[in-house]
Amino acid sequence: MNKRNFLITAALSAALCFFGTANAAETLKIGASPVPHADILKVVQPELAKKGIDLKIIEFSDYVQPNLALSDKDLDANFFQHLPYLEAFSKDHRLNLVSAGAVHIEPMGVYSKKVKNLTDLKKGASVAIPNDPTNGGRALQVLAGLIKMKDGVGVNGTPLDITDNPKRIRIVEVEAATLPRALDDLDAAVINSNYALGAKLNPTKDAIAIEAKDSPYANVVAVRAGDENKPAIKELMSSLHSPEVKKFIGDKYNGAVVPAF
Repeated sequence: MNKRNFLITAALSAALCFFGTANAAETLKIGASPVPHADILKVVQPELAKKGIDLKIIEFSDYVQPNLALSDKDLDANFFQHLPYLEAFSKDHRLNLVSAGAVHIEPMGVYSKKVKNLTDLKKGASVAIPNDPTNGGRALQVLAGLIKMKDGVGVNGTPLDITDNPKRIRIVEVEAATLPRALDDLDAAVINSNYALGAKLNPTKDAIAIEAKDSPYANVVAVRAGDENKPAIKELMSSLHSPEVKKFIGDKYNGAVVPAF
């Protein structure tokens, strides 16, 4: 090969390398609960792929590992939790995580295989709530028809803050993910909608009581502080706030999941 041909070949190779690198998809790893979070993310995967973003969805079945994995940089974002939980978890574990934006609300419901109405629960009935602080306090608010809480405790309330319990309801604190499986051994349980849906329970049809739809507990995409302005995260949030996602949520979940945008 003469010098001229060598230079042309080298130039072509460099150009191909450049364009190959320029066109390579950026990988965005996001942790998510299977339902509805992973389902919603799958809707935006094709659109993000057109924008050069390869969205990798890693499913988690608990409320602890996704935030730890995000903080450890094993993930670029996660999507499974509401803002009060993110803030409380970050404070308790000294993590620097923030919300990149809200996507939807999952009204929390009370489920039972023994009664059809919350007021039908007998004296001494056992009712389970999630054992993490923010979801536990939220669940106690859903049980307001049965118990009264100390003034001002709000989402931070615990069973110790119950001031009136005329039916002597026994509050049992259980890991959120196991609540649907524990229903057979309980009189009722207050369950997060993602776990209810995963157990084939429809909050709008199967719940004997449900949280108001104006709940402030919007589920958010969480990122490490400072990453919320990264172009790939901005594109992710733009896709999640699209009319297509709003329609999917309405058609798929029929009120069990409500758009927050």
